Amino acid sequence: MKAIIGLVVLIVVVLCALFFLSSHTAVTVAPVKVIGIATPVTVQCSNPHGVRSVSAWLEQNGARLPLFEENLPSRRFFFKRHEPVHSVTFEAGKNKAPTVKEGKARIVVETVSNDFRGNTDTASTDVMVVLAPPRVSADGDQHYINQGGMELVTFTPGGSWSEAGVRVGKYTFRSFPLPGRPDERFAMFAYPWDLPPDVTPMVYARNMAGTEATARFWFKLFPKKFRAREFPVDDALMQKLVQSVDPNGTIAPGNDLLARFLKINGDLRRQNNQQLADLRLKTEEKILWNGPFLHWGKEESNFADVRNYISHGKQVDQQVHLGFDLSDTQTTPVNAANDGRVVWASDLGIYGNCIVLDHGYALESIYGHLRQIDVKVGDMVRKGQKMGMEGQTGLAGGTHLHFSMQIDGVQINPREWWDEHWIHDRILSKLDPSAPKPAAVSHSEPAPRHKAKKAAGKKAHKK
Repeated sequence: MKAIIGLVVLIVVVLCALFFLSSHTAVTVAPVKVIGIATPVTVQCSNPHGVRSVSAWLEQNGARLPLFEENLPSRRFFFKRHEPVHSVTFEAGKNKAPTVKEGKARIVVETVSNDFRGNTDTASTDVMVVLAPPRVSADGDQHYINQGGMELVTFTPGGSWSEAGVRVGKYTFRSFPLPGRPDERFAMFAYPWDLPPDVTPMVYARNMAGTEATARFWFKLFPKKFRAREFPVDDALMQKLVQSVDPNGTIAPGNDLLARFLKINGDLRRQNNQQLADLRLKTEEKILWNGPFLHWGKEESNFADVRNYISHGKQVDQQVHLGFDLSDTQTTPVNAANDGRVVWASDLGIYGNCIVLDHGYALESIYGHLRQIDVKVGDMVRKGQKMGMEGQTGLAGGTHLHFSMQIDGVQINPREWWDEHWIHDRILSKLDPSAPKPAAVSHSEPAPRHKAKKAAGKKAHKK
């Protein structure tokens, strides 16, 4: 009898221990606000003993619509103690729940812990069901595009859509309401220099659930072959450039001069170009520019020059120069190429002291290597207004201005925007068909800012 009682007591103790050692599951549903036809939903289930089952359903108007169910081998008495987080991904939407309607709904996830007690835990998230597909149709115009340049297309989205624009390969460009025709949209877009010539630009419209419609439009691309040039950097120049950008060694620490230069010329260059691209969000939805952009100075480097950096007879790096280097004298003012609003006026790594102007509709101009800056963020400037002085800050071996332009964060060849007829034919005539056409003029090279001066001491070192 004592043995039986002892055995019973032991069983009770073990069962109590198993009961109290059982744990709850932390259920996390990845953020999802809108579901459509088939929207993926990811759930993380965290429990040291693992989970025995996971199920999910949609709740809408009192109905419970199953979405997912998973059952795992049960371990009530011999459960594990250090199970990793269990992750599941399932589809939510019309495909899994055919009777779901547009409107509000809730996704509910339920788990059962894989231990003695088998605790049930739930998590839920409110969602909006969007089922109507988007539509889009593009204009019937002829679009001629220079590689590295840009174009403008108009289009009409329809159906249920929340985002519309142009996609060119890996690049996406926003759209804006077409002035005077609010049901239509337009997008200024680039055919970037680094894409192969067989990429087809498309307009697209996407709804909040991620369903997308696309449409093609007529276009003809003029491929361009960009220059590749050797760029010698001896130790003295390398030391000067590294010290100019990173005198305290915080960006590229260490004593290896070449390693520091390569980090600045590569990693920091990419970081700075991303900072420039991010400024696309600081744009006004209206035209701020007025006529052609001004061209000043002598062109020392062209847009999309491929530079092979040579040190001690060996190539140590290759980068692409996305702009023009315009040389002049050290006492030359840097003037605004067109009307715009200052969205950056500070140091920008390889570009040194830098100014960025927004000209509206995500078109921006960039001015680098300045010796001094005389404007501040938020200032409105006029075409030709002095904004600072040329210098050699950043990755500049000598005095010059780095000038570049970008559309929606993608840097483009500014040469098109120096041409008044191109601006009218490719941009303004599509935004406002009544815009007056500029008078015919001969298209000679833009005049330099100053009369010829002595060449001594005026050679510019390119970035």
